[in-house]
Amino acid sequence: MALTDTALKALKPKDKPYIVSDERGLYVEVFPTGGIVWRYRYRLNGKVEKLTLGKYPALTLKNARIKRDEAAESAAMGHSPAKQKQLAKVAAADSTTVEDFAERFFREIQAKDRKDNTIPRRYLDKDILPFIGDKPMRDVTTEDVRSIIWRKKDHGFDAAAGQIRGTLKRLCDYAVTCGLLNTNPVMALPMRHVFKAKSRERALSPEEIRAFLKAAFESNIRRQFKIGLHLILLTMVRKSELLLARWADVHLDEGEWHIPAENSKTGKPHIVYLSQQAVGLFRELHSLAGGSDLVMPGRGSLTKPFAHNAINTALKTALQGQEVPAFTVHDLRRTASTLVHENGWPSDVVEKALNHTIGGVRGVYNRAEYAEQRREMLQFWADFIEKLANDKNVILGRFGKAA
Repeated sequence: MALTDTALKALKPKDKPYIVSDERGLYVEVFPTGGIVWRYRYRLNGKVEKLTLGKYPALTLKNARIKRDEAAESAAMGHSPAKQKQLAKVAAADSTTVEDFAERFFREIQAKDRKDNTIPRRYLDKDILPFIGDKPMRDVTTEDVRSIIWRKKDHGFDAAAGQIRGTLKRLCDYAVTCGLLNTNPVMALPMRHVFKAKSRERALSPEEIRAFLKAAFESNIRRQFKIGLHLILLTMVRKSELLLARWADVHLDEGEWHIPAENSKTGKPHIVYLSQQAVGLFRELHSLAGGSDLVMPGRGSLTKPFAHNAINTALKTALQGQEVPAFTVHDLRRTASTLVHENGWPSDVVEKALNHTIGGVRGVYNRAEYAEQRREMLQFWADFIEKLANDKNVILGRFGKAA
């Protein structure tokens, strides 16, 4: 008996899969999960073959019969509909470009595995797709990925090269899973040959802080970067937290900057208590923002922040020709932590100001925010830096109330 729409809607799952026939080889298979799949059974050259047509109700009874008739016509002409479908899948896989597959990878894997994909996305768009985006994913070779990774290394960005390798490895891992690659071409390039992370202990001495600030404010880097580097030192925040900051979260009259959970490495909201000097620097940034919602809008755009490595490059430029040994933007946080500890501030207060998660039993039971102590400590730290700089007549920010 032929199936009807009413009969299809009434089908219920059982403990095991079962079949309900329509006519002329068309039937549905009903699974214990409740899924219903259309299939077509036909005979070709004396052998029975089976073709999956689609899922019900996405594929209706009427359209399933149309697809069955098309397949029956093909079989009557001596062609195998099942093999034709398999060949079509292979052809589609062969034509899938790196750019197309990367979008699928970011949507299905990367976005689910990682909360913040800003940096991997930037590496994909700027360092990977411009070179192999149009190439079929199936044809990606070790030489392709080597040239991309070493291009970054040759420019002196070993850490970035390591991150690009990581992005390419995860992308190609998924391509292997999806049958587009037999092996992952990135595995021929061990991470230890690309970049080996080193634990950092760099903290600037007071003399080095003075030299750094003088070099930064006398350099030709953008005024926003001069202020940004100074603010990172004063507020002890991560550079990403500053680059993503919005004016809606900066409350200058209250002397507070609220970092939302999505911009915080810990995944929890964090309050930065602003010293008088930090407020002054924020006021100048506001005048430079040109009406943007972002505290530090990027070059040529009021809606996008600067690239993640822009402030790193600015620091390198400012330190060129200086006697200060090389350091990173992140080392400014370590510097602040080291010196306020040396000046007697309690570790729990410092760790809270750094937005670190306190581990162990103390972290479980200590829920204190230390708001007043943090406010006092950050004002002490800003005064310390201002006195340090003024000892050698370093001209820094404008700390008045000017808009």
